[in-house]
Amino acid sequence: MRFAAIADIHGNHLALEAVLADIRAQGVTDIVDLGDMASGPLDARRTMDMLMALDAVHVRGNHDRWLIDRPFEKMGGWERPAYPQLDAGHLDWLRTIPATAVYREQVFLCHATPEDDNVYWLESVAPDGAITCASLDDIERLAAGISQSLILCGHTHTARAVRLRDGRLIVNPGSVGSPGYSYNVPHPHVVQAGTPDARYAIVELTPAGWSVSFRHVPYDHRAMATLARANGDTEFASALATGWIR
Repeated sequence: MRFAAIADIHGNHLALEAVLADIRAQGVTDIVDLGDMASGPLDARRTMDMLMALDAVHVRGNHDRWLIDRPFEKMGGWERPAYPQLDAGHLDWLRTIPATAVYREQVFLCHATPEDDNVYWLESVAPDGAITCASLDDIERLAAGISQSLILCGHTHTARAVRLRDGRLIVNPGSVGSPGYSYNVPHPHVVQAGTPDARYAIVELTPAGWSVSFRHVPYDHRAMATLARANGDTEFASALATGWIR
């Protein structure tokens, strides 16, 4: 079994195009998508059209849910620029996407954690905003009851793999389309990838166990930074231009 895991595209169609091209170049045909597809100040419509046409297994992210579970006036800053770009077909499709899924019986898929799409799993945020790897006890507690040997999550935009004491592996492939952001839950903090590249992972089941290759793919990130800036989001523009929040 060999497949690609993508997550957190956030309306960045150029990053998605580059990642899909790289996946094909690696000879990979199967794809799983861990959610947060459209929200952001970029091109939600084009991104959704690409994903709806893609032969992939999808799960719904918190930002996907926020596009369909509340009126426009209660949407957040990343949903407001995306929602007007989407038509009823896009939104109806999002409503069909489950919060979790199992891929080929051996891989559990979720966006953030199995029970909550807006909670960090592999990272911990201190009151001063410092981000570290979460404790193994906390990570394992959230993995209770999952029988699959590989668990995939996204949400934090941070590529990471954690091996549990029973041998299960949890992998976050990183973000295709958003290399940085600020957030105030559970405490104010900033996530920064350090480069503007699009990120994803190729996962393979080998005789020795699961092998993970994290991929960093260059693309025309400056064009996306220009679009974010034109749409009034200077923070997102900084992340897209540099990989840092400035």
